[in-house]
Amino acid sequence: MSTSPFSSVIRAASQDRHTEAEQAPFMNDLLGGRFGMDAFARYTEQLLFIYRALEESAAALEGDPVAGPFLRPELRRVAELERDLSRLLGEGWRDRVTPLPATERYAARVREVAASWPAGYVAHHYTRYLGDLSGGQVIRRVAERLWGLPSKGDGVRFYVFEDIGNPAAFKRAYRARLDALPVGELEKRRVVEECRSAFALNNAVFTDLGTLFPATA
Repeated sequence: MSTSPFSSVIRAASQDRHTEAEQAPFMNDLLGGRFGMDAFARYTEQLLFIYRALEESAAALEGDPVAGPFLRPELRRVAELERDLSRLLGEGWRDRVTPLPATERYAARVREVAASWPAGYVAHHYTRYLGDLSGGQVIRRVAERLWGLPSKGDGVRFYVFEDIGNPAAFKRAYRARLDALPVGELEKRRVVEECRSAFALNNAVFTDLGTLFPATA
């Protein structure tokens, strides 16, 4: 493994997958204002199933020496996603939300590693939550502007971490925990590959969404 901090190794190894996600046609058109709020709602709906998998699995890992240190309550997103969907979809939304096939595969993988491989769960935790604290803020601002959603209010609460006073400091502390991950070099290589897989699973969700909302010319 590299002598670089483990967090830097993960970031470098998954950069191509991260770029692929940023350039996904669905996200380009969504953030470019070429879709309506229905596309944003459908995307938010898929996030609910992924974060339920992450957070329902977390209870069994709280005392785990590898995954436990990452399970910070201020990161939890399910309640915020539920408030957002209530705003975006209206009354009775719980009876109407459904996961796309790629979302089902993504959530299933999260549950699988949570049950059998704590370090693999960390890979998924990292790719989701640190992304929310970083690039997710761009999505929030665009959604507020395009669809008149209240600033940091219902509809975009998923992206608002009210209990994290200093996101930059929080991310530094998170990366320090990654750097200190108590596993060997072979296990770290597996974690890097799982991070790449997590991005691929996420990108597959964008592909499925793209079939519902075809890219514009």
